[in-house]
Amino acid sequence: MASLKELSSRPERLSGGHRLCAGCGASILVRQVLSAIDRPVVVGNATGCLEVATTIYPYTAWRVPWIHNAFENVAATISGVESAYNSLKRQGKIKDEQEMVFIAFGGDGGTYDIGLQALSGAMERGHRMLYVCYDNQAYMNTGIQRSGSTPQYAFTMTAPAGKVKPGKTQRRKDLTGIMAAHRIPYVAQAIPSHWKDLTDKVAKAVNCGGPAFINCLADCNRGWRHPMEDTIDILRLAVDTCVWPLYEVENGKLKVTYKPKEKKPAEEWFKLQGRFDHLFKPGNEKLLEELQRDVDEEWERLLNMEKFGISCEGAEK
Repeated sequence: MASLKELSSRPERLSGGHRLCAGCGASILVRQVLSAIDRPVVVGNATGCLEVATTIYPYTAWRVPWIHNAFENVAATISGVESAYNSLKRQGKIKDEQEMVFIAFGGDGGTYDIGLQALSGAMERGHRMLYVCYDNQAYMNTGIQRSGSTPQYAFTMTAPAGKVKPGKTQRRKDLTGIMAAHRIPYVAQAIPSHWKDLTDKVAKAVNCGGPAFINCLADCNRGWRHPMEDTIDILRLAVDTCVWPLYEVENGKLKVTYKPKEKKPAEEWFKLQGRFDHLFKPGNEKLLEELQRDVDEEWERLLNMEKFGISCEGAEK
């Protein structure tokens, strides 16, 4: 896998000057993903913060072939591009020394919810592509509405915390697990604060010979309600509290790729974000206990799956 020196020497494929917020996790993530690939790239981009802020007409921050899609169909579009490329190669109209890499980027709204059908179809059909979800845990582009990825008890504009309800009452969807259940060659969770883990996973994903999916937590300081300079520290804390475990599922076998030396209490992550302020008011102690219990149970489940060689299809390997 590439070293930091090698990664830093590669040309930037997402330029500066775009209009994403200062401290946005999505732009950090995209730069890391694209730097990990040393081959020609075609990018599909679902509607969302990343698309809107990097391609305000007539400007673009992308230095690779790039396609804008509706919220729901980026996986379908990039799978079509991959199919067209393979057809042209069979016809002898393309003779690449290096295989093209096809990547789709989508936020959690366009991935967990609106685009899940297209994503599932592309994975089931077996297209050689990488789908990267930049998961900022709400529909941030349209005003901070709750999504299937929004954590339980988080405040959003459509699931506000008040006297009746303490924010979103439902648990977040386990999209990484859903993708692993498709039995595709490579699935992973990653995060920009752990750049080496992320870039190594991207390198594996684009060389796995089939469809791959990486789910990346990508901070939104506007929606998470914290100072923009705290982005990387908060992402790092998500891993150290095991709120966002780092793991991969390679050919059905799960491996935890980072284990904190000291697992920190989940409330350390929650208390740094304004969207969870209500949890620290008197009377909400049981909500924090419930969230901690969920984090602990999920972490133990992952460790047991790794320890006992249980595949994501449920059979022993």
